[in-house]
Amino acid sequence: MINAGDKIPSVTIKQATPEGSSEVDPAALFAGKKVVVFSLPGAFTPTCSSKHLPGSVAKLPELKAQGVDLVACLSVNDAFVMKAWAEQHDALGKIVMLADGQALFSKALGIDTEIPGMGVRARRGLLVVKDGTVESIDMEAPGKFEVSSAEACMLKTK
Repeated sequence: MINAGDKIPSVTIKQATPEGSSEVDPAALFAGKKVVVFSLPGAFTPTCSSKHLPGSVAKLPELKAQGVDLVACLSVNDAFVMKAWAEQHDALGKIVMLADGQALFSKALGIDTEIPGMGVRARRGLLVVKDGTVESIDMEAPGKFEVSSAEACMLKTK
């Protein structure tokens, strides 16, 4: 698994945008910026939909006030699903929706996991990245939502 001090790996995945989707390399996207990345098992899943994404949208102004340039949501879903989910939560164009459909980025980060009935997914967690280098990484224990909430993120980015 990636650690604090490591560079973000360079891979090409999709980003869901208001216009549709585009290819993106997170290493290039994060260069020169302070970035918060929250990873989660899947769009439209219970905790992700009721707490994770809505909490990040609600705290976005406060995170920006703390010097965060970009907040990104990473999930092993396709860009169409990520766009629909972002639209449902008023996140499209606010939160960068990283659609890691083949788990390339999740695997490169070492945060992939096999969930019975769902296949390969990203583990729920939080990365704080500054100029392409991981400052901190916190992964949730299975079934937990404690270290990757928007409130926890606020403490990590002070």
